[in-house]
Amino acid sequence: MTDYRTLKIKTGTLTVFGGIKRDPLIRALTDLLDRVCEDDIDTYAAVEAYSRFAEILLEQTEDLSEYIRRAVLRDENFYVKKIAAGEEPGKELNETVKRELAVLSEIASLSSKALSEKIMPSGLPQWRNSRLKLTEEFSGKLANISSTGYGMYAEHTFFRVEDGNILPVTHPDYQPLSMLFGYSRERELIVRNTEALVEGRGASNMLLYGDMGTGKSSTIKAVAAEYSDRGLRIVEIKKNQLYQIPDIMEELASNPLRFILFIDDLSFSGNDDNFSALKATLEGSISGCGDNTVIYATSNRRHLVKENFSDRDGDELHVNDTLQETMSLAARFGLTITFQKPGKDDYLDIVRALAEEYGIAGDYTEEELFRRAEAFAIRKNGRSPRTARQFVELLKIGI
Repeated sequence: MTDYRTLKIKTGTLTVFGGIKRDPLIRALTDLLDRVCEDDIDTYAAVEAYSRFAEILLEQTEDLSEYIRRAVLRDENFYVKKIAAGEEPGKELNETVKRELAVLSEIASLSSKALSEKIMPSGLPQWRNSRLKLTEEFSGKLANISSTGYGMYAEHTFFRVEDGNILPVTHPDYQPLSMLFGYSRERELIVRNTEALVEGRGASNMLLYGDMGTGKSSTIKAVAAEYSDRGLRIVEIKKNQLYQIPDIMEELASNPLRFILFIDDLSFSGNDDNFSALKATLEGSISGCGDNTVIYATSNRRHLVKENFSDRDGDELHVNDTLQETMSLAARFGLTITFQKPGKDDYLDIVRALAEEYGIAGDYTEEELFRRAEAFAIRKNGRSPRTARQFVELLKIGI
């Protein structure tokens, strides 16, 4: 039989896993144990505490063991971060972790039947308990932390920056790499550079330049998803957040995973402060890119900076030096890959491949499919992979 008073005290001793004590369920459990440990149980207050605990649990899962398991494996405690950084914890710390995992296993096995019967004979909601090997699972997580990560990085691949904080994107919009057609040479360069990053061989910052709709952003997101099981994550950074890149890199530096810092549709005006911030990050800054991060940017402008004819006739004494500076940013990317609009044959090859992928190739003769695809491209002001996909998607739904 569970000694609820002792369990309450043990829960309070959690230190390495101290963050779990702030979990809503554990806070509700502490309140519940307070009620059932009273010499003269206040049945109404105990029922209220029990119901609140059950509500928090059942909203997530009917299995208390599974809830505790997730909480432990998600926890970003200092012990996990030490292991991730390659540090060796001492004997005392290892013993503390072992003891605390035993406490959490005891919480995970808390029986709703026994607990509810202590409060009132029947009528209280129930949950189940599954077999749990918490110590083994936690050890397995640590052994594979270089590819699985910890905390939110273990659960998500795509991230964004908001108010200086890295947040997960729970429903990312991307296409699998296998669903992107054409540009095989360009895509191979991106894949090879990304593999070098994942394998720790040193990767280049990369600029994808070219016409709209050619698949630059789609390729970066697809590659990130493709290599997520090998420890790759992607963090999207908006243009007005570029000054935060050094802080973001500092935060990610000790993380065992590899990161793409993704800047989409990058361009600047001549007097843009963000220009200098990115330039310093790419080369010459004391807090430049770390070993586990690269910058992948896309742009429709080859030199990234809007340039007017008036810029060439300005009143600055050394106009050529200024022009060279505006052009130097693109040169600081180690790898520049150009995505040009496809010619007619390449465009129709993409249409054919997409029609087969969507299962509608047999609904049209190739001549009719190509004729309609060309007409659609004219209405959309040009051929591109995006145009091809939009055309096939409309055919799929009968429009």
